[in-house]
Amino acid sequence: MPQSKPIVPVILSGGSGTRLWPMSTSEMPKQMLSLTADETMLQLTAQRARGERFAPPIVVANARHAGMVEAQLDAVGATPQALILEPVGRNTAPAIALAAIAAGSGDAPLLVMPSDHVIADVAAFHAAIAVALPLVEDGWLVTFGIDPLAPETGYGWIRLGEEISGGVHRVAKFVEKPPLDVAEAMLAAGNHAWNGGIFLFRADAYLTALAIHAPGILAASQRAMDGLRADGTRTYPDAEAFAAAPSDSIDYAVMEKADRVAVVPVSMGWSDLGSWDALHEISDRDQDGNVHASREGGEVIAIDTANCLVRSDGARIAMVGVQDLIVVASGKDILILPRGRSQEVKALIEAMKR
Repeated sequence: MPQSKPIVPVILSGGSGTRLWPMSTSEMPKQMLSLTADETMLQLTAQRARGERFAPPIVVANARHAGMVEAQLDAVGATPQALILEPVGRNTAPAIALAAIAAGSGDAPLLVMPSDHVIADVAAFHAAIAVALPLVEDGWLVTFGIDPLAPETGYGWIRLGEEISGGVHRVAKFVEKPPLDVAEAMLAAGNHAWNGGIFLFRADAYLTALAIHAPGILAASQRAMDGLRADGTRTYPDAEAFAAAPSDSIDYAVMEKADRVAVVPVSMGWSDLGSWDALHEISDRDQDGNVHASREGGEVIAIDTANCLVRSDGARIAMVGVQDLIVVASGKDILILPRGRSQEVKALIEAMKR
């Protein structure tokens, strides 16, 4: 992958991940958990962007997770060049602005990745990065479009425009999370991809786009970094300045409005692991369709069960004669629901708050 400058991985780790409650909580979000491998989601994200073509990562995280982030990355030899600790969450556009400024605001290419996604085929991901780099070096903002496998209504979609160069298309349109009939039509049309929320662009190209399309975000982020407090690799942006930034996603603030925006379609075994159902779908299942996992003294005993996902990090779970269930025990909390309804965990969280 020839290039003049190493790519700076930017890992976004500010989310709370409560859709995987009870294991994922605001204190222990899903990127800090080992869900698909021995490594945590954060560690896997860092490991897929390392080697001679990559610089050490810049990580943007919630300040209360600083110790966990440092310990987990240190354990896999991925010590960040900067750990930017957000005093308050302002969505992805301001978070990435902090990272772009920390990277020097110049022509360094930034690979922006959520910390809690699955990419099974890392070689395909690296190949897509190589395809995108020539346009990135020319100032384009590039996103990676996931090869769609189903008429998914929980993702944003991207309509592919004309091919700019081999494997790279201009973005014709970003589509918000669609109703089912629209998703089915896009899947059938074939010229669409899922929006996976992974980006590659030069730091200066992103900041220039912010100046045009979201100047309030740029101004607040710059003030926050001008007033930063540093403690080793830990970077604390000025809290008052950053709180003034509008809370917008990169898609809404920049990608949907900028002119030179391209997409690289890629099939790389991607999942945002947004629910327990998604974890069951991507995990290795036994001959009866079950996915059972236990850690930290937990135990799962299942007799005559089929198509269940069962996880425990302490309790013993015993099941007989059931099918199509999700059962998750963590600490004093136990979640039980039918497969196919795990998106309703959000409603449970709201009910518990009341």
